Amino acid sequence: MEIRVDGLRKYFGKTKAVDDISFTFASGDIFGFVGPNGAGKTTTMRVLATVDEPTAGDAFIDGVSVVQYPEKARKLVGFMPDSLPAHGDVSVHEYLDFFARAYGVHSRGRREVVENVEEFTGLINFRDKVLKALSKGMKQRVSLARALVHDPHVLILDEPAAGLDPRARIELRELLTILAQRGKAILISSHILTELSEIITGTIIIEKGKIIRAGLIDEIIAAEMPHQLLTIRTLGDLGELHRHLLELPQVEAARMDGSAVEAAIDGDDDACAAVLAELIKRGVPVVEFTHRRADLEELFMTVTKGEVQ
Repeated sequence: MEIRVDGLRKYFGKTKAVDDISFTFASGDIFGFVGPNGAGKTTTMRVLATVDEPTAGDAFIDGVSVVQYPEKARKLVGFMPDSLPAHGDVSVHEYLDFFARAYGVHSRGRREVVENVEEFTGLINFRDKVLKALSKGMKQRVSLARALVHDPHVLILDEPAAGLDPRARIELRELLTILAQRGKAILISSHILTELSEIITGTIIIEKGKIIRAGLIDEIIAAEMPHQLLTIRTLGDLGELHRHLLELPQVEAARMDGSAVEAAIDGDDDACAAVLAELIKRGVPVVEFTHRRADLEELFMTVTKGEVQ
């Protein structure tokens, strides 16, 4: 099952909120949708969720056009907006039951469906609480449950971790990982890039309404930032370690950072091993040697210009 965005445009007057963008993702994917404020993320998500119509172009949910068949596409998508609308004294269960009915979940099995969603999202003990009495974290759970109540193929999540405490963010990541394993296709926007990078399989980076990069995260990072990053600590002199590293052919750059030296090397794991072996050969007393690829945050800072519309 594939989600395909094809030449999508959305204008507000003369403002090009989304300007001819195309991308795809599929079942089991968690794609991080990232960009500066005002870049077009929420606008794109609202079109995918059939909340807004595009000015031009189209998007297809499992082959169903959101332009030609919005009602059919809507049943395939679960949309979690960046905030839960106020609903007065409605309880969690009443709220979710209402949306289950709105999505056409049959009355015979609706109670079980809603209870299963409440159980999955950790709301079963809060089902009789009124929405306005819930914490921010609980409201976000309700919003996610609403997006899941009709068992959609695709989840569109706009800043679901905004305002959550650390525990709630960890629990949210765990839920999303389970949903992806169950075959959901997930598009998630977030400003917390370090945490987003822990669960995503791909990314779409947008700036000023245009796609800057899109695809599997490992492939993009390998193409844009092929070097590996080393962090090395020594019992000896830090300046001496820094000098040795700069003399090695694998090392592109190195800098002292606190009690360690960080180095960028052009190569694979064998190149990292060669650096360590050479340092030991030179008698450098290495006590810590770690390496990693660049992450989503570093990629984002590299390919964007920090501009907003």
